[in-house]
Amino acid sequence: MRKLVARRAAVKAVAIASTVFLAPLLCTTTASATPAQLTADSLPQELVQAIARDLKMTPTEYLDRAARAQQLRDYARDFRSERPDSFAGAWIGPDGKPTVAVTSLDAAKIAAADGYQTRLAPVSADGLEGSLMQLNQWIGTLPREISQAINSVAIDFLNSQLVLSVANTPAGHVLNLPTLIANIKVILSPGSGGAIERRPMGGDTYISAPMSLHDAELKGVDVCSFGFNSVDAAGNALNISAGHCDPNIGKVSQEASVYFPNVKDIPSSPELGSFVQAKLGGPSALDYSVIKLNERAVRAGMDQPTVRGANGTTLSITGTADPITGAPVCKSGQSSTFTCGFVVADRVETQLYTAEGESKTVRGFASSACTLGGDSGGAIVSGTLALGITSGSNAAEAPDCNEANIALAQYGGTASLGIPIRPILADIEASSGGGLGSGIAVRTRPSAG
Repeated sequence: MRKLVARRAAVKAVAIASTVFLAPLLCTTTASATPAQLTADSLPQELVQAIARDLKMTPTEYLDRAARAQQLRDYARDFRSERPDSFAGAWIGPDGKPTVAVTSLDAAKIAAADGYQTRLAPVSADGLEGSLMQLNQWIGTLPREISQAINSVAIDFLNSQLVLSVANTPAGHVLNLPTLIANIKVILSPGSGGAIERRPMGGDTYISAPMSLHDAELKGVDVCSFGFNSVDAAGNALNISAGHCDPNIGKVSQEASVYFPNVKDIPSSPELGSFVQAKLGGPSALDYSVIKLNERAVRAGMDQPTVRGANGTTLSITGTADPITGAPVCKSGQSSTFTCGFVVADRVETQLYTAEGESKTVRGFASSACTLGGDSGGAIVSGTLALGITSGSNAAEAPDCNEANIALAQYGGTASLGIPIRPILADIEASSGGGLGSGIAVRTRPSAG
């Protein structure tokens, strides 16, 4: 029997201190009507248990808060478009109330008249975005031994500053920040950026390799998780997962087969499809892959609008959503099952190092949901809406979430990096050229076939 060896991809961990309230930096996506959520009695029992355990909420409270977050997202997007110099952020507070930050009293009166709490801020979102861009350009000029000490960069709108998460290592301690960029706060977090082990998890796990599983030169396989089942305009059955899960990413041909793991006989693992596209960093700063599913996968049920949670239970997806600070989220996975948390920053940028040592800037959102090894590429939802897919975690090497919570409590708890689903769909559409992936959408209803 060939030993199952998980690929050790150096996905930088995201560590966000719980004492820093990170307001959102709204991304530019096309506005759309907020899809309907399922009712509370439609949620699987394992998810209900996770909501109560991790969020201290009832299912109804969870769905209501998720819906309010999307309503605020739509309002804030329009507000920023109409008043770019006045908009300074928006978030759902710990009390569940939506807040809009502005730079003028006139703008505050408008938001208050529309029913929102307001907060005055000295710097607009556009101004802080400019500082973030300058800081990332500076990070890109650093030697790797220095830049790898930087875990992530986020924006703290309440204090009008950038928050730089730096590993508590000698390299992190000697980091000489640029003096031209004002108001940078540094958070020391556990020495991260190390290797992540991915373990088989069960129903939502797949394995892949750069060559045939029967090739004598094959030394190991990559282990990741399926994300959201999707379909394009031509009816192709697709699945969206993480880009760094494609073992041939960056090569002339990115195609690599995807298999359901037969842990007793890896070469005999049945094929479920293959990667047809993968992005990692670059102009889009995304981390995603597109897997074209074969007939075996479709017959097994991967043409359904569901994500797997625990013990075979599934959650039906009803639409897509955008991340916003304070929104409740849950992720699926067979290692950690359903776990839940809140979006703690809806724009985080971090360096991801490939197996070849190349640095890639990846942009996503941070949540406090516990994510274990093997969950890369798995689904993240808010309510019953698709929110994003898992890219990295600071708890990936922990054996379980209980141990992760204890070990990471002094650093602000568990944190996961998600890649938002709507920018992924837009990028797939833009790069399709009218072919595979054109008209792609996350499944919200079973296949008509």
